[in-house]
Amino acid sequence: MKQGANIPLVSTIGERCRMCYMCVRECPAKAIRISEGQAKVVPERCIGCGNCVRVCTQHAKQVYDSIGEVADLLASGEPVAAILAPSFPAEFAQWEYTRTVGMLRALGFHYVNEVSFGADLVADRYRRLLSKPDGRRYIATSCPAIVAFVERYHPDLATALAPIVSPMVAAARVLRRLHGDALKIVFIGPCIAKKGEAVSDFIGRDLVASALTFLELGSMFDARGVRAETVTPSDFDPPHGGPGGLFPISRGLLQAARIEEDLVDGRVVAADGRSQFVEAIQEFESGHLEAKLLEVLACNGCINGPGIGTGESLFSRRNNVSKYVRDRMSRFDWHAWRENVDAFADLDLSRTYAADDQRIPAPSEEELRQILHRLGKFSRDDELNCGACGYDTCREHAIAIYKGLAEDEMCLPNTIDQFRRTLQDLAVSNDQLQETREALVQSEKLASMGQLAAGIAHELNNPLGVVLMYSHLLKDENTENAKLMDDLDMITDQADRCKKIVAGLLHFARQNKVEREPTDLCQLVQRAVKTCPPPSGVRIEVHCDLDDPTVMVDPDQMLQVLTNLIGNAYGALPDGGVVAIEMSLTDMQAKIRVSDTGVGIPKEHRDKIFEPFFTTKDVGKGTGLGLAVTYGIVKMHRGDIRVESNADPEAGPTGTVFTVSLPREEGTPAVAQ
Repeated sequence: MKQGANIPLVSTIGERCRMCYMCVRECPAKAIRISEGQAKVVPERCIGCGNCVRVCTQHAKQVYDSIGEVADLLASGEPVAAILAPSFPAEFAQWEYTRTVGMLRALGFHYVNEVSFGADLVADRYRRLLSKPDGRRYIATSCPAIVAFVERYHPDLATALAPIVSPMVAAARVLRRLHGDALKIVFIGPCIAKKGEAVSDFIGRDLVASALTFLELGSMFDARGVRAETVTPSDFDPPHGGPGGLFPISRGLLQAARIEEDLVDGRVVAADGRSQFVEAIQEFESGHLEAKLLEVLACNGCINGPGIGTGESLFSRRNNVSKYVRDRMSRFDWHAWRENVDAFADLDLSRTYAADDQRIPAPSEEELRQILHRLGKFSRDDELNCGACGYDTCREHAIAIYKGLAEDEMCLPNTIDQFRRTLQDLAVSNDQLQETREALVQSEKLASMGQLAAGIAHELNNPLGVVLMYSHLLKDENTENAKLMDDLDMITDQADRCKKIVAGLLHFARQNKVEREPTDLCQLVQRAVKTCPPPSGVRIEVHCDLDDPTVMVDPDQMLQVLTNLIGNAYGALPDGGVVAIEMSLTDMQAKIRVSDTGVGIPKEHRDKIFEPFFTTKDVGKGTGLGLAVTYGIVKMHRGDIRVESNADPEAGPTGTVFTVSLPREEGTPAVAQ
């Protein structure tokens, strides 16, 4: 494995990452691992193409910073050379190239050379390589990101990588021959992958000491106050570059080497950009692409590298590079250039490559199926292949999950479905919580009223007994005094009424314990009907067609519930009508519906009918405790009671329906519907 393979060429600034998965989508090596919602770059898998840096709108990707290294070199007092990538006209088109060279000298560089001369030498080596009748096929190695991609993800093709160094290395070796091995060399260009190449084992750390991007160079200019208009213009140090200046443009290597991409013979094929280079290498490996030379670049030419800071369009950058080369060629000293090329004809520009396999075994079909099921993909129709997760297909996403590079939550459609189900569950839970809250409020009211009622009943019971006793004594002693008897009857009647109210208060206040036992629901209803026979003009109907009417309830308390509901139904039928009692059972709950065709309950009263002492009956005809006691008994059974009513004849038939839901077995709550 290369020494520079694991340096963090790109890292993630966690607080800026917004989980858009754009970097996953654009990474050809799939070197992004999603962990706890953060898109983290895996150094040993990263090829340094910089696509993730280019597409991240939140600026959450951070490039390995070489500014400190270069600043230390310049401050050391030792001679330091800057070798400038041939793509520099795309970055610094706003002034003459001599200003750029002058600015580099102002930073402290002793020599400023063009990498394009190294590109000229490399182009010559490619021309020689293709002239060999050895029948071998090659992948061009000018782009370090391509080299890293092949070594890591197509290791069987490592032997097909052209055994020729990149223009950067060629230029560095030229300068070492000219100025000695003590010279420190800094590469400056648009490429992040060059930072990894500079520290790789095959050239050693002391050949190219560091690599700056154009963005980093601009930061150094700003930090040191170096401006184009204040520096002394200067030309590059020799040897000067020639056609190699076209290398940063797609197919520039072919033109510099005078190699023709003939579409008929297919001897040479060029491709660039994220999707094209990946597909081209796959086709090359499969044998479907029978080219002798595959010239590929990770970017759409080096003029589109991630280390470029200019905002100009790709075609403007291309034009700026072409114009610079064209202008240089118009006054170029071809004789001197040829002498320089010949002088370095024996320079060793060879290199070898080694497989650095980063492939992870794919899951079995069964393992893949299990992961897809987790993602809600149970058939091919469920595999939307929408790309929202950053992977082209659902299966690629599932494979990445298996490899530990992705998470289930990245599947947006599945996550939305889960959120929708969760929201539905939350809505149900919220409704239940609201019902529980209302029940708690009602229970608190009942508890408070119960304590108050117990105290009042205890204090009133004895005085009422005295009033009643003396009233009856007076009646016995004054049977002949008609006027006095009328007054005494009034006293005894009202005292009796007070006593009934007090008895109701005591019953309401008593903390009853539910004593459940198997009870025949049909028989219980029949007992309630016998206890409350219908008044004149009222017909009562009982519907009980149950296979097994047994429920676990407290029969005495439920009898009170039924008599209260039936009594209220009778009271709602002053002109006669029908009271119907219907029962239904499921495995979990029992339901009792008590309906009447009476006058109905007005809307403004429905929220108050279960409150203690609330009644719509005339004075002396009700205490307002019957439904409050009924509510309490039903809740103690872990049941529920609902009311539906219509008091407006224009809206339809009037009447009221009380629905009591009870659990059939102890411990299971029931909800009325």
